[in-house]
Amino acid sequence: METLTRRGRGARLAATALGLVVLLAGTAWGTDDDFPFGPFRMYSTSDPPDAAAPDTRVEGVDRTGALVDLGQEATGIRRAEIEGQQSRYIEEPARLRRVADAYAERHPDAAALVEVRIVIRWYGIADARPTGRWTDETVVSWRADG
Repeated sequence: METLTRRGRGARLAATALGLVVLLAGTAWGTDDDFPFGPFRMYSTSDPPDAAAPDTRVEGVDRTGALVDLGQEATGIRRAEIEGQQSRYIEEPARLRRVADAYAERHPDAAALVEVRIVIRWYGIADARPTGRWTDETVVSWRADG
């Protein structure tokens, strides 16, 4: 078995110390985007017991007027990608055209989409239990020209 040289031990200790400093700094001042060197708050917080629970989805309307679910199976785009970029879609609704294009690429024989929208279904919660009621909120929509 080979022994580690003094220089090798020093390099490993320095790398370990640097990793710990970055980890501690990220924990103190970082955001979820800095993971794994920042906190991952998704699982460390909870909503109030009476706060509505959001369920985001993407849906479209084709030229026949039919409602089309534009989830991952239909477009290849994960819901997390949509949710993570939601503010950008709101700022620039024309970005939703990419969702329509992804759907058309996977379903070439389907009727063309004339509208794509991001909808949040807010499920009612009371005393940390579902109420069975919900409301839908369209947060952004894009309509195809002509």
